[in-house]
Amino acid sequence: MDANSKSHVHGVFERVAPKYDMMNDLISFRRHKAWRKFTMKKMDMQPGQTAIDLCCGTCDWTIALAEASGSGEIVGLDFSQNMLDVGKAKVDKQGLSKQIKLVQGNAMSLPFEDNQFDYATIGFGLRNCPDFLQVLQEMERVVKPGGKVVCLEVSKPTWQPFKALYNLYFGHILPVMGKLVAKRFDEYKWLPESLKVFPDAKQLAKLFEKAGLHNVSAYPLTGGVAALHMGTKEKKQQ
Repeated sequence: MDANSKSHVHGVFERVAPKYDMMNDLISFRRHKAWRKFTMKKMDMQPGQTAIDLCCGTCDWTIALAEASGSGEIVGLDFSQNMLDVGKAKVDKQGLSKQIKLVQGNAMSLPFEDNQFDYATIGFGLRNCPDFLQVLQEMERVVKPGGKVVCLEVSKPTWQPFKALYNLYFGHILPVMGKLVAKRFDEYKWLPESLKVFPDAKQLAKLFEKAGLHNVSAYPLTGGVAALHMGTKEKKQQ
């Protein structure tokens, strides 16, 4: 992805930020909330554990991580300040501003030390990054040995006729919904286009392994419309 493309991606999220949450509910038929609930259950986060949430957007998952931890530091990182501004209002409303730190930054070059967090998460953001492997390598770097890297992302159904319906919805209906509801046709036309070059669930699992992660698990959700991937950073041998 060249500089112009990266600038375009940044512009997309700066512009859709005010109606991002509403469109997420609409686009996924509110299933994204169930997917995140399933993910949190699989993560089994313990009190006091820490996490960094990459491409945190408007901070729904960041807040869920903070609530699950109770006291551990949670960092939300995103490259869109408009998204972070919407997220900050939610964080403040929940009274979590002391526990959650919001940072404007690049998911491919995290401004944090090695082995710092118990979890590194990314929800519906990896496909928007120029280099998927580099993001996963950065996530692996900043989690502690034994820590987990977690990705919840839109995926690609493999069985017909659901696959054809899915392609019709994402390729044609979704952009029209974006135009009618969010007044943003081009932005919501770009989002399904980003999925075309994104790896399927099996390919993404291989990227997790290439990033140095172990015990990689992939869970297709709602017929493969989305997928949860989890991998563990290897503990150092004594």
